[in-house]
Amino acid sequence: MATATFYLLDEIGDANLLPFICQQVYQQFRQGARVLVVAADQQQAEALDELLWQLPTDAFVPHNLSGEGGHGSPVELSWPGQSPRGSRPCVVNLAAQAPDMAARAQQVIDIVPVADDLRAQARERFKQYRQHGIALTTEQAVLANDS
Repeated sequence: MATATFYLLDEIGDANLLPFICQQVYQQFRQGARVLVVAADQQQAEALDELLWQLPTDAFVPHNLSGEGGHGSPVELSWPGQSPRGSRPCVVNLAAQAPDMAARAQQVIDIVPVADDLRAQARERFKQYRQHGIALTTEQAVLANDS
């Protein structure tokens, strides 16, 4: 059964969203998962691309933006309106809507921001995932370097 984990940003704040997503992508990659990140827009995907390139050498995550690079990258950064290359078992959703490919994923990672309007969008995605029969959990987001 597919699972979706909603991470609450209450403890780390909305400003730490992208570093937290880098951490999640790195963890999924280290576990051997092929990951699709659906950013809110192209600008956010490009910002995430830059952050992933800044990871230490021993934490390198092979990735590419949708439409760039070859087909073999284990991590693809996409945004609404793009056509990702194939399905991936892990989908990280940063978009306002639940992406169609989330229904076919084995694992979905989604975010519950602090901002009220964005939190309402997360509630709607939660309902959409539940309608697809995806098992749902929530956790507090924690950055690895936090003590």
